[in-house]
Amino acid sequence: MARNKFDMDEDLNSSVNIHYLRRVVKYVIPYKKEIIITTILMLFCAAINMLGPYLTKVALDTTIPNKDVKGLLILSVIYFLSQIINSAGLQFKINKMNHVGQDIILNMRKDLFEHLQELPFTYYDTRPHGKILVRVVNYVNSLSDLLSTGIINLFTDMFTLIIIIAFMFAINVRLTLICLASMPFLIAVAFVIKTLQRKSWRRLNNKLSNLNAYIHESICGVKVTQAFARENTNMDIFLELNGGYKKAWMRCIRIQFLVSPFVDNISNIVICCIYVLGITWLNGGASDVSIGVLVAFLGYMSRFWAPISNIANTYNSIINGLSYLERIFETLDEEVTVKDKENAIQMPVINGTVEFENVNFSYDPGHKILNDINFSVPPGHSVALVGPTGAGKTTIINLLSRFYNIDEGKVLIDGVDISSVTLNSLRSQMGVMLQDSFIFSGSIMDNIRYGKLDATDEEVIEAAKVVRAHEFIKDMENGYYTYVNERGSRLSAGQRQLIAFARALLANPAILILDEATSSIDTNTEILLQQGLQELLKGRTSFIIAHRLSTIKNSKLIMYIDKGSIVEKGTHEELMELKGNYYELYTSQYKFLEAI
Repeated sequence: MARNKFDMDEDLNSSVNIHYLRRVVKYVIPYKKEIIITTILMLFCAAINMLGPYLTKVALDTTIPNKDVKGLLILSVIYFLSQIINSAGLQFKINKMNHVGQDIILNMRKDLFEHLQELPFTYYDTRPHGKILVRVVNYVNSLSDLLSTGIINLFTDMFTLIIIIAFMFAINVRLTLICLASMPFLIAVAFVIKTLQRKSWRRLNNKLSNLNAYIHESICGVKVTQAFARENTNMDIFLELNGGYKKAWMRCIRIQFLVSPFVDNISNIVICCIYVLGITWLNGGASDVSIGVLVAFLGYMSRFWAPISNIANTYNSIINGLSYLERIFETLDEEVTVKDKENAIQMPVINGTVEFENVNFSYDPGHKILNDINFSVPPGHSVALVGPTGAGKTTIINLLSRFYNIDEGKVLIDGVDISSVTLNSLRSQMGVMLQDSFIFSGSIMDNIRYGKLDATDEEVIEAAKVVRAHEFIKDMENGYYTYVNERGSRLSAGQRQLIAFARALLANPAILILDEATSSIDTNTEILLQQGLQELLKGRTSFIIAHRLSTIKNSKLIMYIDKGSIVEKGTHEELMELKGNYYELYTSQYKFLEAI
């Protein structure tokens, strides 16, 4: 089922193209006023900043030869003011656009996180979670500079380049044409490097994704790693992945820095040509070349290559950004298959009648998990699902909670097809405790209240008492306000299950689903827990999956599931009299207990 592992590069079907930048526009539009104002200001500052070489020309050719001290002083003041204005504009741009850029990043990450919460379980079943995490954090962060200042810098540098060329033409046409003769070479190199750069950054992103996935997996499984003394083996795997990332990074950097040296080499060659020709024409008495013209032109020459180099770097950033956008939008484009229909209705208050009508389901096409499941449960009845591992028990309750879409058939609650109601109105009336008792970082009080955010402290404590969690909670250093780490590492497996149990019960659901709810609880606690549950389950439809058959003997209906089908169903007494699969499972379990 897994789409790929930590050591498998992702293969995206879509190609990187300019359309990704168009999709970014929707994030930029809300800030168009700030961007336009900043762009206009930077264009004005760029124009002001270009006065320097021209003022030098006037000083060398006119003011100094005429010994005009006042004029020289005026030129100096104008130059000084131009630098002050340019510095102030640059400071404004940095402050304003960093705020705008971070707001854009915030909105993009919000959309990603919101979309990830809506994606079906199948999305998470088929990917290493580290490869998902890297898209929300690393890839979005990598777009920060491009979205905050990159685009404005691109416009400013292009405008600056046009202004410089205009000044150069105004000073000397022949020298300007010589300078511009190098442009076709730069453009050709940029297009050649673009393809190489895109491929190299794709490869780098794959290696980063693989490395992140393995680190995430290793942290989650560190206890198993230490228990089996696999530290050295895991380190070898890590070094291999890390080495692959380093190799990909070095290739990216080599390609990325091909442009700047090429620009520098071309600029040096052109400057040398200008020096030689300028001095030759100056000595030859050319009418259009003077000391001031040559110095001013060389000043503009030095500035001419700066925006070209900046445009090349921004171009690099755009190419790199496209490779990140490819992964981000690939995630945003992932279809939310389990979602509200266009005309979905609110689920009425649930009484508890549950029906499965000819339900068929498969996680992967062609590999059917459930085959023609049919059953009906009256309100208030408790239903137990038993059978061998992998038979389809958890799949049935996942379909009841509508975590997956069924292939064929219907799932009805009180006669309403659950595919026609909103997910929120359905799940808000159901309490689900899955096999993985996930505990969030925070206090025990907050973890239990997760099932009902408006619950009072008294309601939380009462739920904990019902499931027999109160005794161990009150003995902790801060009681219900004791802080627990992610996944509840400070708690035993049984304690985590009791907290998860209290969380599910606090929601006061009309339908309660318990998937191996007592698997990690000791026998004495289980006996006490059963006493509290019998009262709680009265008048409430419940589905219970348990391998300890002693915990489900009192269920109104027991269904034995095997190979995706209901093989037997009835009460405990009826199934024992039948002496079929359930009878064999029940008696073999007791024989095993007697043997030990």
